Amino acid sequence: MGVGPRFRTLLTVLVLAGAAVLGGCGDDPADPGAGPAATIRLGALVPLSGTNAQSGREMRDAAQMAVDEANAAGGVLGRQVELLVLDDACDPGTAVVSANDLVAKDITVSVGGYCSSATVPTLKVFRDAGVPMVIALATSTDLLVPKYDSIFLISGTVADEGTFAISGMRRMGSKRLIIVNDGTSFPVTLGKQTVAAAGLPGTGIRVVATHALSQGAPSYARLAEQILGEKADTVYFTGYYGEANQLIKDLRTAGFTGKIFVGDGATDGPLLTDLTAAQTKNVYGTALMVPALMSSLAGWSAKFTAATGRAPSPSGPEAFDAVTVALDAIKRAGSVEHAAVRAAIAATAGLPLLSGPVTFKPDGTRTQPTFLLLEVRDGKLAEVP
Repeated sequence: MGVGPRFRTLLTVLVLAGAAVLGGCGDDPADPGAGPAATIRLGALVPLSGTNAQSGREMRDAAQMAVDEANAAGGVLGRQVELLVLDDACDPGTAVVSANDLVAKDITVSVGGYCSSATVPTLKVFRDAGVPMVIALATSTDLLVPKYDSIFLISGTVADEGTFAISGMRRMGSKRLIIVNDGTSFPVTLGKQTVAAAGLPGTGIRVVATHALSQGAPSYARLAEQILGEKADTVYFTGYYGEANQLIKDLRTAGFTGKIFVGDGATDGPLLTDLTAAQTKNVYGTALMVPALMSSLAGWSAKFTAATGRAPSPSGPEAFDAVTVALDAIKRAGSVEHAAVRAAIAATAGLPLLSGPVTFKPDGTRTQPTFLLLEVRDGKLAEVP
């Protein structure tokens, strides 16, 4: 049967429309998600304002360094990588807003996470969008409560750190322990896990009290006086360095001469600012990676200094590792499709990182976390031999 003029006209319109649609699938520099040449986007929420801004800056710059190295080597899947960094201010509300902003920018993987209290409320945001999370530094066990299979922790959990802390206190001769937190997710859960670790048979350490202080308060003198009356020989503050610095001052002013331990949220940053030698005597810390104390990071530290003009501080190596894990997974997945990348991250086995080879357990935690036991020596933090 022949084709009439009206049908030929309709056919021509359909062909042209189809050609226009196909043309729209090409590389369009105005469309960040279009075509094979479009960049691969990673997103990072870090504290760029507030008392933890120094740590956020380290995370941002180290993560960018990992991205720059990948791009200099030709990119990933033939595409350049872009890092989008937004401020979460270690504040839950700010973090949720920023997480939604990153989702709207079509990121492939989230590679941030410093304060657990700000990271926990973003879990559902990224989960609902299908975005896998490689969490650099947040370590609260609250991160594991939803049982999402899209969450992976670069650093050890608070359960690991609590066990490590009690081991360090035993080495230092602690017997009577008071734990102080700041009421937020990471410090509270680290405190609980430390209590659990102390309660195991054979530790010889008794937890005599647990207290909570208020973040940002100008003085903890009343709490220090209370602690002094509870006759402990060791205080473990599980919060962050701003409050740790003030608490140390107030404890020493009150006459507490025992051991003061701080968790990894306090060994990262200006913990010792304006503290005297007498105040820092018998001050210890449980820490994640500290580049200045780790000869294994000397080469990376030199590259970081060349790139930024300053020596690296804690928080940077884990952020670098988070990007490394994400990009390795994207390569192995051969795709930026969220489900494929999530599966590739979960299958990571023995990937060499600054923090050591990483393999993830089914719950998203890693098999061999790295911790250091530190002490103040000559006005600086140093690793306990």
